[in-house]
Amino acid sequence: MNRTTLSLLAGTAALAAVTGFATLSSPQAATTAGTAAELPVERTSLLCPEPSTSEVAETSYTSFTPVTRNTGNDGKAELKAAAEESDGQSQSQGQSKNKGKSKGRKKPVKPVLTPKEPGTPVTGDTSGGDAPALVGTAEGKFAPGWTVQETTEVAAGVGRGLQGVNCSAPDTEFWFPGASTAADRTDYVHLTNPDDSAAVVDIELYGKDGALDSTLGEGITVAPHSSDPILLSTLTEEKQEDLTVHVNVRSGRVGAAVQALDDKLGGDWLAASTDPSGSLVLPGIPKDATAVRLVAYTPSDSDADLKVRLASPSGLITPAGNETLHVKGGMTTAVDLGDVTRGEAGSLVLTPTDDSVPVVAALRVVRGKGADQETAFIPATRPVGTRATVADNSAKGSTLSLTAPTRTATVKVTASAGSKGGEAVSKTFTIKAGTTQNVEAPTPTGLKGTFALTVEHVSGGPVYGARTLAATEDGVPGFTIQTLPDDRGMVAVPEADEDLSVLQK
Repeated sequence: MNRTTLSLLAGTAALAAVTGFATLSSPQAATTAGTAAELPVERTSLLCPEPSTSEVAETSYTSFTPVTRNTGNDGKAELKAAAEESDGQSQSQGQSKNKGKSKGRKKPVKPVLTPKEPGTPVTGDTSGGDAPALVGTAEGKFAPGWTVQETTEVAAGVGRGLQGVNCSAPDTEFWFPGASTAADRTDYVHLTNPDDSAAVVDIELYGKDGALDSTLGEGITVAPHSSDPILLSTLTEEKQEDLTVHVNVRSGRVGAAVQALDDKLGGDWLAASTDPSGSLVLPGIPKDATAVRLVAYTPSDSDADLKVRLASPSGLITPAGNETLHVKGGMTTAVDLGDVTRGEAGSLVLTPTDDSVPVVAALRVVRGKGADQETAFIPATRPVGTRATVADNSAKGSTLSLTAPTRTATVKVTASAGSKGGEAVSKTFTIKAGTTQNVEAPTPTGLKGTFALTVEHVSGGPVYGARTLAATEDGVPGFTIQTLPDDRGMVAVPEADEDLSVLQK
């Protein structure tokens, strides 16, 4: 019988490189694992929710992978329509917004994006209210840092304005502070299952007095290769302005995002907050924001007391009248900060006043006045880390905001080649401690089409970022904001000091 010698470490390295589920690279990881080797992820997945049911919706998709060393020459990235094998009605009896529309639909629906080379964005578009959720995979040289942006313009009706979301990786838990079941809101939580087996999901709702009574959110079955948009108001009879939605996956994995549509204030996507933490950063509040509302929740049994500070262009300041925020355990707390930025770039920094209690948080941001108002959301996010990327930028209408809440930091910002032509350009910026800067990001030389922005940490303290897309139409200041967390394109694999092998018969 042949005997095969297998290195445990080599097996771990291979698994990490293929799945990306090993220890993910970060400044902290690089410090503590001094002997770790960083390898590019070799396979990754992204899920894009159904963009809109509006017949006047116009949706564009942009796929981009930054150039990464040591990835080899092979690979591919592809976005395809979810098979929609379910009948649009979840097992929870919650109403899906595509109820009855997707039954039996097997035919792939465009766009299907297939990039040719890392470093150059690829775009596609669709119109109307029949665009499905998309399931994507990237392999080889296209996997590290793969980013897909979904941007939708809705000319009229509920949620009119500009809606944008970064397509997200499947996971097993998500937190969404800032959702609502108020009379003027129509909020859906979109659940997309990329796998061959069904996923079982619980949706829990937490309001100002704690958990809302709801059995319809328990045991929701999401069929394989399908997507269910669940209307939150069907899960509870309570009408609450500020809710925290907790999506917990019992089995399988899903992508999740909340689509928040307002009768008068437009709408946007609410991406998941970063994992519960004692300190949080919410970057990139537009300088012309007319109203900012902070929504926070702690899953802890203990209350959280937080210092509220604004990182402005000149340093950290404390908003008058909102010096601290008290968040009761298991309850959602909201506070209006008004026009907190007062015409300057800003990011919100939350830190514990005493003992650290894990918290999730998000901001609802409004621009415009009267009938010409629009809404976007900023969830608390992870730092840029090693590298972060955001796609679908244009020469006009894109704003890159960076903040260094604790220590001065230096970053390198690269504008990719354009989707229809142009050459990449890079520029270095220093962000002073405690400040937020709307930097003059570079644009590609000879730009044609749209481009991606990649932010790489060079030195100093942690940096957080966000990108705002703006497009005013008929006097309504349409806009959408996406944060820039680390793209998790690299995995840290410890190197062995000796050969740890086992003999397999």
